[in-house]
Amino acid sequence: MDRIYDVIIAGAGPAGLTAGIYAARADLKTLLIERYGAGGQILNTYEVDNYPAMPGITGAELGEKMSAHLDKFGVERVMAEITDIKFKEGENAVVTDAGTFTGKTVILATGNSPKKLGLPGEEELTGAGVSYCATCDGAFFRKRTVAVIGGGDVAVEDAIFLARGCEKVYLVHRRDELRAAKILQKALFALDNVEVMWNSIPKEIKGAEEGAVQGLVIEDVKSHESTVLDVAGVFIATGNTPNASYTDAIDKDEKGYIIADESCRTSVPGIFAAGDIRAKRLRQVSTAVADGANSVYSVQEYLI
Repeated sequence: MDRIYDVIIAGAGPAGLTAGIYAARADLKTLLIERYGAGGQILNTYEVDNYPAMPGITGAELGEKMSAHLDKFGVERVMAEITDIKFKEGENAVVTDAGTFTGKTVILATGNSPKKLGLPGEEELTGAGVSYCATCDGAFFRKRTVAVIGGGDVAVEDAIFLARGCEKVYLVHRRDELRAAKILQKALFALDNVEVMWNSIPKEIKGAEEGAVQGLVIEDVKSHESTVLDVAGVFIATGNTPNASYTDAIDKDEKGYIIADESCRTSVPGIFAAGDIRAKRLRQVSTAVADGANSVYSVQEYLI
């Protein structure tokens, strides 16, 4: 019985780290399983300017501070990748490539991953002009020219959002019509500083010597002619993939996100979902932190 944890937290992003802090303060026997290290997607954000009381902090610094805060409480941590979860009320087996761990409860905080395009320059310039979150990073491109890649609701919403502060926004879309909702299209086409590059696909993201984005190469799918857009930022909005492939036993929405209420309870008793893995409207550091706190409160109620 010594190996059974009160709660196993899967994921070390803001939601998982917050859950670990709250669980430790509640004197719960806790195990945090992390895949790549602490921080989650904020590690890909050069500067976080919308987290209260920490303006201008880098994503790496914020992740380090949250991780150090957790370590202050001596929470047990293991670096591993989850491959399966076998649900059994009170004895949930979390299977990883580093062994199997048993928890009375489990908080799933494994987040999601942006769909990457695999463009030359994309990986190297991520966090230095290449972004997958307009609401996170858009403020850093105020009065500058940027490009958004995509044609769905998220891409159009990002373009509209960016147009409020940017000098110009290019929307690069491979077809001659958008997939976004008509009401969003109407709002987009009413903006003078947005130009849609129809029938175009991105081919390369160019960077300056100092390691910042300076251009986006696009190709017309009909004429195959290439054009270089002079942009300081490239926002890739082709969707995200929830990191929940390790289980099919929990109710998910049509996109694969785990369905959980505001208390973070899922369809399986004793299993909770927090942060970007949870089906919800807004995915930000602040909402992930809130989920982390709520999930532990729900864990305590369940254990009682």
